[in-house]
Amino acid sequence: MYTRFTASQAVEMAVQEQPVPIQHYLRQPQRVVAALAASSQIEPFGDERFRLKMRPLNFMMLTIQPIVDLRVWADSDGTVYVQSVGCEIRGVEYINQRFKLNLVGKLQPQQVNGKTVLKGRADLEVQVDVPPPLDFTPKPFLEATGNGLLKSVLLTVKQRLIHHLLADYGAWASSNLGQMSAVKPSVAPTNNPIA
Repeated sequence: MYTRFTASQAVEMAVQEQPVPIQHYLRQPQRVVAALAASSQIEPFGDERFRLKMRPLNFMMLTIQPIVDLRVWADSDGTVYVQSVGCEIRGVEYINQRFKLNLVGKLQPQQVNGKTVLKGRADLEVQVDVPPPLDFTPKPFLEATGNGLLKSVLLTVKQRLIHHLLADYGAWASSNLGQMSAVKPSVAPTNNPIA
């Protein structure tokens, strides 16, 4: 029995202004990905691509561990896009062979009343052929349980993003400001016109 689960999560964060605008920070996808999950869960592979090893999840009587391949990129105004490009389910081979995951996300800096605000949204959809004996479970109950699980996953990612992204941006902006002020011109200007 194929079943479809969905969840969406929106986020809005006020950005404390720093000497270096947040758009510069957001154009570094690896920093944004690091704010989404612990470094032990993330493995970069190729340009703009990251493998996210999620923690094991309990669904009904099953324990599964999703491994999601993501493409994360930013455009020139600092808008960050996230899209799933592959997925593997560890723990139950039956599900791994009959599982589709689609994640689409966007995080965009916007000006609201003269202040920068990050607004974002993530949409997650899973299609799975439920294995026996779970296929005897009433579909509305299965869908409610699956939707709740996806919602909790997105909520965890949102909370981590809120706590880590802005703190990392502040530290990054301070270190970049220090590096920029430490750079001295290689050729000193002269005040010695030739007479």
